[in-house]
Amino acid sequence: MQKIIKGPAYVLGDNIDTDQIIPAEHLVYSLSDPEESKKYGHFAFSGVPPAKAGLPDGGIRFIEGDNNRSKYNIIIGGSNFGCGSSREHAPFALRMAGVQVVVAESYARIFYRNSVDGGFIIPLESVGKINDRIKTGDPVQIDLANQTLTRLSDGQQFSLKHPGDVLPIIEAGGLFAYARKSGMIG
Repeated sequence: MQKIIKGPAYVLGDNIDTDQIIPAEHLVYSLSDPEESKKYGHFAFSGVPPAKAGLPDGGIRFIEGDNNRSKYNIIIGGSNFGCGSSREHAPFALRMAGVQVVVAESYARIFYRNSVDGGFIIPLESVGKINDRIKTGDPVQIDLANQTLTRLSDGQQFSLKHPGDVLPIIEAGGLFAYARKSGMIG
């Protein structure tokens, strides 16, 4: 797993729920079929109201045109990110869209566990609110070893909480892959 992750940020507000991440009408696609699963990436964040997208800029599209991958590989959210329904489709959709990391002030527990257990994305928590200090499109760098997020345009650093023991699970590709790799199951 990369210890340094760089890319443009996509900034969202508080209480982004799983229906905003991937609306229920798009849960009909196969998670295992390589072509069908691309649609999860295409429809990622299509349920976010324009006023919440790209705060404080407002209305910036996460996916452009007919693409299934976003130019934004880092999401910055507020509090209670991933609230709502307990579906693994939400972090899966983000992974299919090219997201590597979500940094939020806090998470709904089931979204956090689905992200880790499926090995889909790295969910990191900020120390305090930062979604009001970074704008959509800002180039940022996440240093996993030092738990920092740096806005590259001016070098301002923000502290991240230690992710605990979840990184090896995500790196292995999910909880079952980690258990097999570490000899817990055959």
